Amino acid sequence: MRLTARRAAVEAATTAQRQLHAMVVTAPETVRARFRGQNTAAMITTATRLRPTAAGGDVEVTTALAVLRDLARRIRTLQAEATGHETAIRAIVRSWRPDLLALTGVGPIVAATVLTAWSHPGRCRDDAAFAMLAGTAPIPASSGKTVRYRLNRSGDRQLNRALHTVALSRLRHDERTRAYADRRRAQGKTDREIKRCLKRYITRELYRRLETPPQPLDAS
Repeated sequence: MRLTARRAAVEAATTAQRQLHAMVVTAPETVRARFRGQNTAAMITTATRLRPTAAGGDVEVTTALAVLRDLARRIRTLQAEATGHETAIRAIVRSWRPDLLALTGVGPIVAATVLTAWSHPGRCRDDAAFAMLAGTAPIPASSGKTVRYRLNRSGDRQLNRALHTVALSRLRHDERTRAYADRRRAQGKTDREIKRCLKRYITRELYRRLETPPQPLDAS
């Protein structure tokens, strides 16, 4: 529920930001000039400080100022809502399976997504079944003497996206993953194929970690 609510807030905030950009572009020049050269964050700050009552009797300018201000305030509210959900998600993950957060590239949102899909021990009989659930199981697409696998578009797409996030993080920040990618490129693999392989390995690693949680320390 927290993941769903956060995702909805993030998507709504993103949509509102696009609307803010579009309305600034079409606003009267006296309004548009206030936002010139600003990035999205600065535009939101500027918009929240607008004072429609100071525009005089120009209805077009007054309307633009009021709408942009209200839109910016909506964005701030949605961002605060998303942050609140993320804080709660982090607390749940830390109390349930903090060991997942120790894995490279796994943050609270990724961990929560994986835990939600996995649900409980035994739901998936093995890591291959979990890979099918995640849409990371390779789909043969060989032709003649060429051995290839294509993208698996089935399974839980939120889980697949979480695994993709882990793969990208490791490709950027993990030395072993970068070395693996370089080795596979030398073997003729494309970057897309390498990412698919990485996601399958990550799926196996997460499944084994989920099915064999760390044992609590003996109080004695």
